[in-house]
Amino acid sequence: MIIKSPIDLDLTINAGQTSQPPWKREGDSFSNVVMIDGEPVIFSVSQSGDYIDFNSDDERAVSKLKYIFDLDYDLEKFYSYLNDHEELRDMSKFCNGLRLFLAPDPFECIISSICSANNSIKRWTKSISQMKQKWGNRYQNYYTFPQSSDLAKVYLDEEEEFNRSSVSDISKCCNNLKNCGVGYRAPYMRRASEIFTLEMDLSEIFSMSYDEAFETIMEVPGVGPKVADCILLYGFNFREAFPSDVWIKRIVSHLYFDGKDISVPKVREFGMEEFGENAGYVQLYMFHYARMSGLMNKLK
Repeated sequence: MIIKSPIDLDLTINAGQTSQPPWKREGDSFSNVVMIDGEPVIFSVSQSGDYIDFNSDDERAVSKLKYIFDLDYDLEKFYSYLNDHEELRDMSKFCNGLRLFLAPDPFECIISSICSANNSIKRWTKSISQMKQKWGNRYQNYYTFPQSSDLAKVYLDEEEEFNRSSVSDISKCCNNLKNCGVGYRAPYMRRASEIFTLEMDLSEIFSMSYDEAFETIMEVPGVGPKVADCILLYGFNFREAFPSDVWIKRIVSHLYFDGKDISVPKVREFGMEEFGENAGYVQLYMFHYARMSGLMNKLK
């Protein structure tokens, strides 16, 4: 089934958005298992001209796919917005077809975003993929992300696994979070799993205001403002979020403040006020424009 919303699938899926690791690629197709009403469904998509070719015409599946790839968002209207701002005008040329890659599972986005802190895209996506293979449910050759109640029970490291399991050789202890390469983030991940199992209902965040949702997510250990905004943007579709780190600071400073040194919190505040409901998309395009245009190298 062709869905006529312009998108660059490869760019979108591999843009490093912390909703989830990239979908499995086989030839020209990208695929993953997606839960619909508690049932696993294999989604397969491929590029067809400017559009998506989807392997299903089921109404629920199409609706879910449109959400994940944000296919109802009007990119042309957004490009008009970019073109009306001199500082942003060139971005659509370098990022044409880039869309939000939203999380089908918000909890996966929370753990992915925690894992992404001070980490490379390659490393955090590998860690999340390993966690899915170890503790998720398998359907054909795909794995779901483990539920918070399951991840809350996982050992932190090999020492804890050795002391609390029947494994007699510590060198064979591999059923723990640190074995997935998450390092110091392991306790944060387990505590987040406990919080969303016992103390907080994830679904309630969707109905909160941005400010309330931000304060709620900030209560989770290992979550600072940048990670919180990534979670709200990619996991809960809060478009006004403007995830800000040292790279976004340098880009914003270059484009808007003549290279002056400004703090990351000020950049976040500026982005949210300046771009409003477009803030999340502007941040996404701003970062990839800087990477693809060579600006990033100039700002190092």
